Amino acid sequence: MNNSMITASVSMGALQQKLDILADNFANSNTVGYKRKSAVFEDILTSLNPHVEDFNQPGRRTPLGFTQGWGTRLTSIQTDMSQGVLQETGNMTDVAIEGNGLFEVRTDGNLNGPRTFTRQGPFQLTPTLNGDRILVTNSGQQVIGDTGNGDDFIHVPAGYELSIGADGTLTAVGSGDNPPLNLGRLKLVQVTNPELLRAVADNLFGIPENINPDEVVRDVTLLANGESSVAVRQGFVEQSNVNIADEMTDLMIVQRAYQLSARALSSSEQMMGMANNLRG
Repeated sequence: MNNSMITASVSMGALQQKLDILADNFANSNTVGYKRKSAVFEDILTSLNPHVEDFNQPGRRTPLGFTQGWGTRLTSIQTDMSQGVLQETGNMTDVAIEGNGLFEVRTDGNLNGPRTFTRQGPFQLTPTLNGDRILVTNSGQQVIGDTGNGDDFIHVPAGYELSIGADGTLTAVGSGDNPPLNLGRLKLVQVTNPELLRAVADNLFGIPENINPDEVVRDVTLLANGESSVAVRQGFVEQSNVNIADEMTDLMIVQRAYQLSARALSSSEQMMGMANNLRG
């Protein structure tokens, strides 16, 4: 009875964590650039208890002993990096990525600070003290670009509009006789090991301090024909890749499993009460 109570209570804890993940997916089903999360479970302990030799009867095909489990636990939370649907907005500071790619941003305004990544592309041009504008996410993180002389924040001079090519080329387009200005390219990276990405605030992904960034992401590479495997779409945003039907199915399965574990826990408690009330 103690074994069944332990197994049921441990499994209920793991299922509660799964429910929290599903709730997070539901809450962000309309969040631009959100990537759904899934849970990975494993057995805590599996033991083989032997039978006495009397159980070894003629004709028995199974080995002596029975397997006893001790519940499951949540080992990791994986992020589904598959692409969501692109929606046209007509806003020239909205940017979406087609393919396996992430925008690189900085959260603390320090160019040499921790690298952070996102698929959330509703960008904005925020004025600076020197009169130009800087490209930031809708939550204020500075977007990184490759100027040809290294990584830097993307500054757009006053009186110019930002144009972004399919390959991420950044051009400041002026009015009248003002010639266009080359601002470099958006800094895009490809994910090689999504299981090592760590979700942080504001729909961002970071890399743990003890992990080499080169093992998680790499710069976007060119195909054999010289084209990029990733395309940038200006005037679009990427919707969440959460499928409500799939999430509802998972929710019902988890609820049934939780109810079964709760019932097993209740039955074990009743049996223990009956045993305590026995009189010799």
